Amino acid sequence: MGLLFVARIVGMSSSVPPASAGAEVEEEVARSVEKRYSSWAVEALRELPDSFLITDPSLPGHPIVFASAGFLAMSGYAAGDVLGRNAKVFQGPGTCRRAVSAVREAIRSEAPVEVAMLNYRRDGSPVRILLRLCPVFGRDDGQVKHFVGAQVLIAGRRRWSGKAAVLAGSCRREMCLKSSNGGFDLDHVDFDNRGESEGLIEASELEKERAAATVNNVLSTLTHYSEVIGKPICGQRCSSIRNMALSSALRISLGRIKQSFVLTDPSLPDMPIVYASDAFTSLTGYHRDEVLGRNCRFLCGTDTDVEASCQIHTCIQASKNCSVRILNYRKDGSSFWNLLHISPVRNATGKIAFFVGVQMDESSNYDEQGLSPHLRQLGAVGAVKVAIRSLSTGAGPSSS
Repeated sequence: MGLLFVARIVGMSSSVPPASAGAEVEEEVARSVEKRYSSWAVEALRELPDSFLITDPSLPGHPIVFASAGFLAMSGYAAGDVLGRNAKVFQGPGTCRRAVSAVREAIRSEAPVEVAMLNYRRDGSPVRILLRLCPVFGRDDGQVKHFVGAQVLIAGRRRWSGKAAVLAGSCRREMCLKSSNGGFDLDHVDFDNRGESEGLIEASELEKERAAATVNNVLSTLTHYSEVIGKPICGQRCSSIRNMALSSALRISLGRIKQSFVLTDPSLPDMPIVYASDAFTSLTGYHRDEVLGRNCRFLCGTDTDVEASCQIHTCIQASKNCSVRILNYRKDGSSFWNLLHISPVRNATGKIAFFVGVQMDESSNYDEQGLSPHLRQLGAVGAVKVAIRSLSTGAGPSSS
């Protein structure tokens, strides 16, 4: 359950994805594990007895895309209640902010973490678990494909010492109650709304070993089937060369932007697309896997104006903004007039890190707020620049 803190940690909304993208996101959630590892892998994961979750940072809200039978039994939730959801439904008054921060930092830095957490079952009862979170990297491109989170119930003792109760997870307050024998009795402490109680529980070495074994079992399964279908993964970033990988934190931040846009990397050969928004896939009909790694010219067709393409190329070479009206084609072959705005995006050091291209179907002149296409495009560009610059300075996404 601790892994469900992911979405709140990075500032996503607390419910299912927006209705405008509902059906497509549901399909993405349902296909996330299968398309990466095959249906055989899904069946193999279902046979594992352990309690674990798998999340996909490339989808809006970093949702859960697989929940094991062991997790469902422990939490009291059905699969349909969990898949596609974020963390807020599992949080409660006893959830420690320090544990949340530890998970947030691990996701931002794409590193493994192990932390004790207090979460809540569907019936509202608290449960103390040891969360072991591990990123899953593509072996060829070094990009995080999923996170695996193993949960093990903690049956440890409360920790106390001498005359003071040691609240190991306490972030803001200390608390001790004196008993009749002159000591301090934590059994009578009311932990409601303390937000720190899991700090009183230490996982045993056996519980830590079980969490590690669960992660290893899942990774072993995913690795096997990823190699079978020719898309190998590993538990550590395997690629030491410059690649198209974006950090999970950046992809999560970009996922909040609802406009149709792509990011391209000018430092790579042929300036390929390294990020495509959900609105872009909806507009063009292409799946994200069919877009990443390709130059944007694949949207052009037989009647596309060569002069418009040359104007785009010239502006990119000069590192300037560019706005053009260009005829593009969807996957199904239908055409649309694309009001395209391109802008360089600089990182915190002032170097151009990406180019952002914001697409707008000419037939949608104004939105419900009355904003023109150009203003909406400028808003999207601004949001992309904020996300990239904030993360390049290490600020990371907001946890509020």
